[in-house]
Amino acid sequence: MNVLLINGSPHKEGCTNRALREVSESLNKEGIKTEILHIGNKAIHGCIACGKCATTGRCIFGDDLVNEILEKVDQIDGLVVGSPVYYASANGSLFSLLDRLFFAGRDFAFKPAAAVVSARRAGTTSTFDALNKYFTISQMPVVSSRYWNMVHGKTPQDVEQDLEGLQVMRILGRNMAWMLKCMEAGKAAGISLPEQEEKMWTNFID
Repeated sequence: MNVLLINGSPHKEGCTNRALREVSESLNKEGIKTEILHIGNKAIHGCIACGKCATTGRCIFGDDLVNEILEKVDQIDGLVVGSPVYYASANGSLFSLLDRLFFAGRDFAFKPAAAVVSARRAGTTSTFDALNKYFTISQMPVVSSRYWNMVHGKTPQDVEQDLEGLQVMRILGRNMAWMLKCMEAGKAAGISLPEQEEKMWTNFID
């Protein structure tokens, strides 16, 4: 089984990466393969709601990671998205990537997911809530830990001192591994995925 971890920080080896590494190592110890993908520090185009992805399964913009991640979706069993806190919310580049990724993605359903946030001091819970909304609109089981999935510190060295935060990351990894193994066992036992209904749209203005 494979889990993709997205580092939404512009700093490849920063605090967000330190948190994701703790989750990754915990998953690895449970026999789950992982990949940490860094979004980089270049501009990422926002979604323009052109709708082309509905017919092609790809985003029309090919200058960043969105299509690369879409190609990985069939091969991953779980997803972890990490972000630093900017003004009590996620990194704008990460939001742009996630908007396009989830608008174009059609195969995220029933893949366990988790958000991880990093802050010097505050804004973690609002960022955590915003990231989780991508999962809950896509029928992705949200994996929890012993506390909200956050670490604190201005530098990776500071995060090393956040012993509770790192413990939360380790437990998150183990909980995701447990959920993935349970789902795999369910498949082997012949338990099928929930029946899907055709999407219904309700508009509140005629």
